[in-house]
Amino acid sequence: MMKKSTKLANKSAQSAEPAAARGGVPASNRAARAQERRAAIVDAAMEEFIARGFAATRLDDIAKRAGVAKGTIYLHFKDKESMFEELVRVVIVPVVARLTALPPPTGSVRDLVEAFASNFLKEVIGTRRGDLVRLIVAEGPRFPSVADFYYREVVSRGIAAMRTLIELGIARGEIREKDLARYPQILVAPAMIAVIWQSLFARHAPLDAQDMLRVHLDLIFGERRTT
Repeated sequence: MMKKSTKLANKSAQSAEPAAARGGVPASNRAARAQERRAAIVDAAMEEFIARGFAATRLDDIAKRAGVAKGTIYLHFKDKESMFEELVRVVIVPVVARLTALPPPTGSVRDLVEAFASNFLKEVIGTRRGDLVRLIVAEGPRFPSVADFYYREVVSRGIAAMRTLIELGIARGEIREKDLARYPQILVAPAMIAVIWQSLFARHAPLDAQDMLRVHLDLIFGERRTT
């Protein structure tokens, strides 16, 4: 009886050994490979969504581009919509978080707004992020849940940051139109116009987005004085 118990204990102890000691794959390596596959799926999804649109993109095409089996996708995402949400979290949300982490208002409000909008143009215009934003604008009305998610994760944060800056500008006397706080979208309108213009009309009439932003801010804050 004691011998049988000893054998069972030894077997149990062996099964509790790390995978590496049993000649298997360490859990850390498996997790790393799983993360790599997830990232490859997200990258492939972005290319497919941008090339085909949200509605026309198939999971089969994403799997093929990512070099994984279709079943592997379901280990990471329950459906195409959750995959798109992850794409927004990975590609756009970090940029918005970085841009809306406004520094202490030691300079002028105009300087802060200009820095925000200029960085947005650099991070988005002419990049895959811009393609993704245009995709949401084009197909959001057909997929309300996708548009709702984008509003919560991206748009609402940007609007809140702009409203804070506008209210500060009004309090300091830099902005005279107090109703602007009700419509913070106006402040970053040139950035959105530039995103849409880039894909539709840039080949006909190239747009200097930075200079348009300068003119726009002159209308709100008044022209900069040169010394």
